[in-house]
Amino acid sequence: MRVLYCTDVEKSVLNTNFEKRGWQQVGPDDDWNFYWANVPTCRVIFGVESGYRMHDNQIISHFPNHYEITRKDLLVKNIKRYRKDVEKEGGPLGEKNEFGKYVHLDFIPTTFVLPADYNMFVEEYRKNPLSTWIMKPCGKSQGAGIFLINKLSKLKKWSRESRGQNFNPSMVKDAYVISKYIENPLLIGGRKFDMRLYVLVTSFRPLKVYLYKLGFCRFCTAKYDTSIQELENMYVHLTNVSVQKHGDEYNNIHGGKWSLRNLELYLESTQGKDVTTKLFDGMKWLVMHSLKAVAPLMVSDRHCFECYGYDIIIDNNLKPWLIEVNASPSLTSTTVNDRILKYKLINDIISVVLPPSGIPEAKWNKIPSREAYGNFELLLDEELAGVDISNKHKIDKHHAQNNLPKWK
Repeated sequence: MRVLYCTDVEKSVLNTNFEKRGWQQVGPDDDWNFYWANVPTCRVIFGVESGYRMHDNQIISHFPNHYEITRKDLLVKNIKRYRKDVEKEGGPLGEKNEFGKYVHLDFIPTTFVLPADYNMFVEEYRKNPLSTWIMKPCGKSQGAGIFLINKLSKLKKWSRESRGQNFNPSMVKDAYVISKYIENPLLIGGRKFDMRLYVLVTSFRPLKVYLYKLGFCRFCTAKYDTSIQELENMYVHLTNVSVQKHGDEYNNIHGGKWSLRNLELYLESTQGKDVTTKLFDGMKWLVMHSLKAVAPLMVSDRHCFECYGYDIIIDNNLKPWLIEVNASPSLTSTTVNDRILKYKLINDIISVVLPPSGIPEAKWNKIPSREAYGNFELLLDEELAGVDISNKHKIDKHHAQNNLPKWK
């Protein structure tokens, strides 16, 4: 059988992979087996109005309600709910320190959704009025509409200018998240950077999660500067390539990017192997628990898989912070290395999501052979392991250090 593929994301790294396999491209109204779709297309396909029903030999590249983790406001809401749930269960996973912070689940910056949480934000702001906050529109990406504030008056000024009225939280129509800005990021060469990790989910119930080993770091073109004068300089604060490529210092050859492996080697040589290992374990930890936070809410359609783009910042204490999760991480190639990486990524995704026959099949058990992983690492398959080993290891280690009983 020849696989028929469809895509409305016309990127060469996709089509080259499909053509290499001898697949044939068809249109969205034709019969297809494999659809690499954008988010609006999936919304239509899964919409009640469309009446579309997929067959067993069809798979598609998004879950119906992926927005539970990829919309900034819903991500925060779901992680906060998850933390309260595990705290109620009374196990060590939900424990807090003397400052009221979660010991194991403190991996997102203090965040509020505006306008709904405006009063709670003001209360938190007044506890530390010298702090800086970052505002992001919930439904946008690539750095659009983001700005920093260090005074409450700036938020009110923004509201007046953008709405043409006195500030009234209930009148703000578009949802924003406002997060405590990570003011002590780890710097390399004096520049701020973040990491883009690729995370593949093939099922939410049972949860099946893979982490790509070939992620990368994205650097700012301007040196980090916390002064008020640079508060509006996005070349200092935002790592998005869509922002940085317009900077005077942008390098077209390396694109301001570093491989994850280079970062690991750099940190091992400057910080030591143990703390580097702890950092990378911490990133896996936050990936898995962010997904566990949304798993009960997700429509785990057997026809679906999804590759998420995780954006993570490391502070100078080598603590990883989850900034956001992208539903459609960019497949645009800005450099030669970028193209090679993204070509491999697509190739490895296809190998993991297809059964050994190479023909899309919604009913298969989604347990690929180790050889099919490519550059992916299996983080969790609840069908294969009844116990989440990484949870047990990390919490056991914490409890051993604090003379507490092991988590069973």
